[in-house]
Amino acid sequence: MDERPAPDWLGDVSLGVEAWAGKVDPAPSAEPPSSLVEPSSRRRSDDVSRPTRSRRSKPRPADPADPKNDPEPDHEAIARKILLDALTGQARSRKELADKLEKKEVPAALATRLLDRFEEVGLIDDEAFARAWIASRQPGKGLARRALAQELRRKGIDDDVARDALDEIDPDDEREAGRRMVRRKLRSLERFDDQTKTRRLVGMLARKGYGAGVAYSIVREELALADDDGGYGVVSESDL
Repeated sequence: MDERPAPDWLGDVSLGVEAWAGKVDPAPSAEPPSSLVEPSSRRRSDDVSRPTRSRRSKPRPADPADPKNDPEPDHEAIARKILLDALTGQARSRKELADKLEKKEVPAALATRLLDRFEEVGLIDDEAFARAWIASRQPGKGLARRALAQELRRKGIDDDVARDALDEIDPDDEREAGRRMVRRKLRSLERFDDQTKTRRLVGMLARKGYGAGVAYSIVREELALADDDGGYGVVSESDL
């Protein structure tokens, strides 16, 4: 059976005659009207503007070299890094390092073994630490033996080790450090009488670890050397 589409003139005699005469194309055009054809440039622009569906990225496999992915971390390596980081830039006493390991919940047996090993290779040396601590605190802060001994005890230094280090302090150096502190303090006490100056200066030296006898001796010497000839403006604490 012929399935060709019906001609445009079907049902219209005049159009049929013209088609028979060859004036009209007897078959309709197979192409759709131009108004129904979408320009190729528009199709391309629509294709560009249409968002493309992004591909879902696959998760990366876990890196076995990353400690976070290690189900059983190396506790010894972690503890060793804690110690090395703490020793970077300054010396530490054994007790200070032990406290850091305990704070990080390193097992006691492992901490003791590592601390012993660090002592063997010289990375931990409480004797050297005590001497270095005294060398920095005694002239800089003017601290006397008693105050330095208290600080070393808080650092966990054994009393015998601390005593040996403190015995290296020259008494004359300790006394001279006290005299420097008194001279600096006297500048702010010029308007007070000698009794007030003595009480305040002796109290300052006592807080720095000087014994009462040494403190009074240093203060008397410095007051005798001070120029207190002009008593104008001198007041006592009771006048304040």
